[in-house]
Amino acid sequence: MMSNNEKTRFYQDKSRELAGHLDDQSFLSENIDLLREVIRFHENRYYVMNDPLVSDVEFDLLYKALEKTEATNPSLVVPDSPTQRVGPGITKQFKTVQHLVPMLSLENSYDAADLLEWDRKARELSGLEKLSYCVEPKFDGASISLVYENDLFTRGATRGDGVEGEDITLNLKQIKSIPLSATFSRYGIQQAEIRGEVLMNKNSFLKFNEQLLEQNLPPLANPRNAASGSLRLKDARLVGKRNLEAFIYHIAYLNFTPDHEEIPSHAKSLEMLWDLGFRSPVHEKKVFLGIQGVIDFCKEFEEKRDELPYEIDGLVIKVNELSLQEKLGMTTHHPRWAIAFKFKARQSTSKLLQVEYQVGRTGSVTPVAKIQPVPIGGVTVASISLHNQDFIREKDIRMGDTLLVERAGDVIPYIVKSFPELRDGSEVEIQFPSHCPVCKTALVKTEDEAVWRCPNERCDAQVVERMIHFTSKDAMDIRGLGDAIIRKFHEMGWLKDIPSIYQLPLDELRKMEGFGAKSVTNISEAIEKSKTQPLFRLINALGIRFVGETTAKTLAQSVSHLLDLATMDKEALQQIEDVGVKVAESIHQYFSNPANIEMLKRLEAAGLQLKSIKQASVDGSLKGKSFLFTGTLYKMKRAEAEALVESNGGKILSGVSSKLDYLIVGEDAGSKLEKAKKIASIQILDEDGFIKLIQKPTDTQQSAQHL
Repeated sequence: MMSNNEKTRFYQDKSRELAGHLDDQSFLSENIDLLREVIRFHENRYYVMNDPLVSDVEFDLLYKALEKTEATNPSLVVPDSPTQRVGPGITKQFKTVQHLVPMLSLENSYDAADLLEWDRKARELSGLEKLSYCVEPKFDGASISLVYENDLFTRGATRGDGVEGEDITLNLKQIKSIPLSATFSRYGIQQAEIRGEVLMNKNSFLKFNEQLLEQNLPPLANPRNAASGSLRLKDARLVGKRNLEAFIYHIAYLNFTPDHEEIPSHAKSLEMLWDLGFRSPVHEKKVFLGIQGVIDFCKEFEEKRDELPYEIDGLVIKVNELSLQEKLGMTTHHPRWAIAFKFKARQSTSKLLQVEYQVGRTGSVTPVAKIQPVPIGGVTVASISLHNQDFIREKDIRMGDTLLVERAGDVIPYIVKSFPELRDGSEVEIQFPSHCPVCKTALVKTEDEAVWRCPNERCDAQVVERMIHFTSKDAMDIRGLGDAIIRKFHEMGWLKDIPSIYQLPLDELRKMEGFGAKSVTNISEAIEKSKTQPLFRLINALGIRFVGETTAKTLAQSVSHLLDLATMDKEALQQIEDVGVKVAESIHQYFSNPANIEMLKRLEAAGLQLKSIKQASVDGSLKGKSFLFTGTLYKMKRAEAEALVESNGGKILSGVSSKLDYLIVGEDAGSKLEKAKKIASIQILDEDGFIKLIQKPTDTQQSAQHL
């Protein structure tokens, strides 16, 4: 076998030889296997090793020569030719395929104590005093599974629900760091299923967002979303233009020949993958004997995560010896021989420029910090909620302060602290307003709340925010009347309150610039359609404090007519399921206000549905099971998913508790996921797992996987 230097010299010489015969079709046809081998070598140097040996022009000339030779001699085309990455046509639908081995998620750790406890359990199960651990980056991308049979790449899939995923083979073939063939047979392997992560590196992400902005399209939030969305594109040719990369970090399944070579450790498996042409983290990984070295490395690596060309959100620690991995085994949720160490949320510093005050639909006055725009975790942050007056005091935040800002959960901007030691004397204390910044009414605050409120329900800001909430998709869903339109119509005097939505002067609207006949018709139809919305949607649309969609459904089932709630005292309201003291107080206060009763009567006169249509109990496959959704769903709207649960006899809860059976997790899930992980009885499914649960409830409940 040639050394690396000998191999490099060989392919460099052959590149020059082929370059001298680019116009000789007879020579190229006779040496087409060599031409393909040389191109594969250069692809590996460029896309895997990031160390090209030839210029882009030289590579393109070789590639075009191969294309021309195969086009002239179609019988010479082979499945793993570099030209066979792009297939014709557009994929209409990705079919579902089953993984050879389930893709389990990893248990998470956040500090040294978590790692020490995990190490203790692993040592107890193994019977050894010290274990050897392999540590590698936890890539922040889209998980994939690849199958190779007889050295050829035959199938690639998404993670899906861990048992089944979507077949995205054609899209994955566009990623140049995934070889179309790999000589597994050299190690006595006939079939292999390997796992990895598809990424978009930081530079590619920035360039891609620049292209989107040039096309007046909104930029993507982060490289992970860019990678995940790219893999679901229907046109594989577009995937090839996204400059995606794939890191392969795990061998899940191997089918050996009798004379196969043994792979003793995980570290050796990464080296084998690298030798086969995959971009494995062989150079990033470290092996330690004992957990203390792992802990020290995690702290060191977190400090230099920004130096990497791609995003990572932690490190993965694996028991290195494969025989011990097998001995330790796995739970139904995660392997016992591996754990993820999650890094702290992304942080940066910025300057507080000014504070603005926003008035919400319930009168709450929220201070919002306007800071010098700063990029954090792939997005530019310029505004951050200061929550309330107490938050400002506790954090000792002053105008002009330097602030430490993070994206909590890598999503929501949050001010961690100020830096008093950096003050130069020009900073001033923030004076919270005593009067509403919009209507100038004196603000009030109850003893049990930290929020100051404007008590004037006719305050223009509250009126507008209530109308925006009323028309939103989770309320009355009046499409066409968005935030900006409602504000504009309010300034013009057309929208004065919620009932005025149903008196909108459509004839006048048709005369306005920017409103064509089609858009006016759509608004009119959406307004009319809202009149048929069920009662719970109307209750939710009213924006009563502490009453969300779930409580609204309960209230709608508890009365025959919405105004029945006006006849109930607080004690009677508390008899309704899931209505506690605080919620009962809020409902009673709302229906004790004559102005609200008058508004509801006007809505009923306009044709809205105030009567309750009681739903019969559904004896579906999910009867007796409770659900909660968090994060963004990809395949359906959350309202549709909740409707599916209820149509199958299940129940939607408003929060995480021991009463919850299933938490369905979408993209960018928040604190509900972390809370649910601490309650053993809650089963956590992703969107694909939920769909499978609906379709095959019995089988899926038995194999539900925690994320």
